[in-house]
Amino acid sequence: MNRAAQIGILVVLGIGTYVSMSSLYTVSEVEQVIITQFGKPVGSPVTTAGLKVKLPFIQDVNAIDRRVLEWDGNPSDMPTKDKLYISVDLFARWRITEPLQYFLRLRDERSAQSRLDDILGSETRNAVAKHELIEIIRTTKDRTPLRDALLTDAERDQDIGSLVPIQKGRKLVEQEIFAAAAEKVRVFGIELLDIRFKRINYNESVRPKIYDRMISERRQIAERFLSEGNGEAARIRGNRVRDLNKIQSEAYREVEEIRGIADAKATEIYSGAYNKSDEAVEFYEFTRTMQAYKAIISKNTTLVLSTDSDLFKFLKGMSPDGDAVSAQPSGETQ
Repeated sequence: MNRAAQIGILVVLGIGTYVSMSSLYTVSEVEQVIITQFGKPVGSPVTTAGLKVKLPFIQDVNAIDRRVLEWDGNPSDMPTKDKLYISVDLFARWRITEPLQYFLRLRDERSAQSRLDDILGSETRNAVAKHELIEIIRTTKDRTPLRDALLTDAERDQDIGSLVPIQKGRKLVEQEIFAAAAEKVRVFGIELLDIRFKRINYNESVRPKIYDRMISERRQIAERFLSEGNGEAARIRGNRVRDLNKIQSEAYREVEEIRGIADAKATEIYSGAYNKSDEAVEFYEFTRTMQAYKAIISKNTTLVLSTDSDLFKFLKGMSPDGDAVSAQPSGETQ
């Protein structure tokens, strides 16, 4: 065999190999395939995994993911029913259930993500605009805050520290968005599996006002507790002073009673001791008078007494030398 024949055989084998490779393709377990011929789908979608055959050169393979896919929207500002602007961040999970319809309407995942942005963003705005902020934030409608029990009746009437009653709650609002969006994305061959609020925050323009209102409300409650504490402290101090005065008064009364009883007992003892005889009486008078002299007479004391004074009775019979003398008629003593 000459060299030209060998080259011809190799060329034929190469072309055959290339044609064979162009007619074979594989389908993974996580994807499904649409075969297009001159840009138009032909046949049914290939959903089973394995090695498949197509017409070479004129047919193309378009792989479509069959796994659960993620949609994560950007935070968007929108108004609530009570005219508060909030920033809502939403995420969702979806998958492709009708690959042919999906391919005809969207072609690729990038177009699907863009369409989900429009639909989910629009339905979220509609749902948020129909509900007040408390409906979107709270998850249950039967929750009662514990701090309500600490408020007075007047503060409950002013709604201080209390939660506004709700009709639905965040979970039902999410279900409303899901139900409305699922119908619209179904025409694209997409099944919406779930949506959730990732984050809800106040808009930058209204956030300072909301924080000021929250601070003011907390300050009112703090001032009420402070006022109640000061009142309780004043009551305790008043009770302390009252109890102290009562204890002192009772103690003084008891002391005076004891002192009176003691004086009466002492007087009784004195009376019993000095009234036993006339000599005892005279001796008692003498000792008491001497005690009185000691208390009222000092070195430079001058007394002016009458001769019939009881205090002068023991002085008029005494002389400077200690001898007894007769009383002087003038009633004066040196």
